[in-house]
Amino acid sequence: MSYSLTFTDSYKKRAQRFAKQHPELKEQYRKTLLLLAQNPFHPSLRLHPLKGKLSALHSVSINLSYRIALEMIITEKEIVLVNIGSHDEVYQA
Repeated sequence: MSYSLTFTDSYKKRAQRFAKQHPELKEQYRKTLLLLAQNPFHPSLRLHPLKGKLSALHSVSINLSYRIALEMIITEKEIVLVNIGSHDEVYQA
């Protein structure tokens, strides 16, 4: 069963900036999105809920340094992508 990925306008802008800054991660990022749509609970994504002011969000890993913050609407099988960046950038959103 697959999930639909929804890209917010602010996420699209951040993702474009991220892609320009990190062209070497293009393939890893693409694979992360494909796996996320297929199975957000796959162990390699390291899905986990965030805390504090970001407690409504979850995070998945692109690699050890970069994350994607997302909102998961499980009942609708929808994943809304909110932010992308380094650990510090995403968690200080």
